[in-house]
Amino acid sequence: MAQQYLPLMETAIKPGFANSLPFQYFAADEFPSVNPVHWLNSHFAVGGWSSLQRLSGMLTAHMTRIAPRNGFTWHPHRGLEIYTWILEGEVYHEDITGGKGVLKAGDLQRMFSGNYIEHQELNLTDTPARVIQIWYIADPKHRGLEPHYQQLSNNELPKRQIGDATVFSLIGDDSPMTQHMDGRLTATQVSASGTTIVENPRTGEDLFLYVTDGTGQVTYDGDTYALGQYDVLLVRPEADNVEITASGDDRLDYMSFYLPPFLG
Repeated sequence: MAQQYLPLMETAIKPGFANSLPFQYFAADEFPSVNPVHWLNSHFAVGGWSSLQRLSGMLTAHMTRIAPRNGFTWHPHRGLEIYTWILEGEVYHEDITGGKGVLKAGDLQRMFSGNYIEHQELNLTDTPARVIQIWYIADPKHRGLEPHYQQLSNNELPKRQIGDATVFSLIGDDSPMTQHMDGRLTATQVSASGTTIVENPRTGEDLFLYVTDGTGQVTYDGDTYALGQYDVLLVRPEADNVEITASGDDRLDYMSFYLPPFLG
C-alpha cells in the first residue's frame, strides 16, 4: 500500500488557545483525559481532543496508563516515528519486524513504521504501567526506509546536571537514539526541594514542556504558578529564566520537547 505522508511541519492549535508570548502556563485540566475502556486512562496534552492538535509534525504527546494484564494487541501504523518513555511499571513490545523487548521505568523505545508495521504493547504484570507516548510524522525523505525498532535502557541515555536536576538526553544532541523527525527531547528529574532552570529552546525552536510526576512551582518574570502532574509550559527562545522548584516531599519530573517553531 502506498505511503500517505502528512505535511511535515504542520501545526494545528485551537484559535485563541496559545499565542506567541515568550512564556505560557496551562494547567493539566485544560487538556482532555479519556477512559475509553476499563483498562485504559490517557491524558492528551497534544493530539486527540486537545486544543494543541499538532505541533510542528508532532501528532500526539500523551500519558497512557494500562491496567495489569491488559494492553494493545496487534494493530498497524503507517508513516510515523513513535517514541515511548516508561514512567512506571513494565510494557512488553513486539512487532512484525522481529523487534521485541520489555521496557521498564526510565527506558526509551523508538519504532519507525515505514510504509506499514504491526505491533502490540502489553502490560503482562500484576501492577499498572504508565507511559508517555509521542507520535511524530516521519520525515518524507525516509519514505523508502524499512520499518524497524530501537530500545535503550535508562543507563544508556546521556545525562547531565543543571542545578538540582538531572537531565537525560532522549532524542537529538548526544543521545544514541536514531531519529527520523525534526526535534529534540529531554527528560528532567528535579530532586525534592530542588531548583533548576529550564533550558530555553534554541533559535529556530519552540519548547513544549510536559510535567509527568510530582508537584512544585514555576517562576517567570516575578510570577509564580503551582506546578503539578500533566501541566504544560510553552516557551520561546527569547524567554527570560524559567525557574522550576520541586516540593519538599517528592521529585518533580518533566519532559522538554524542542520543536521547529509552532507559536508563530
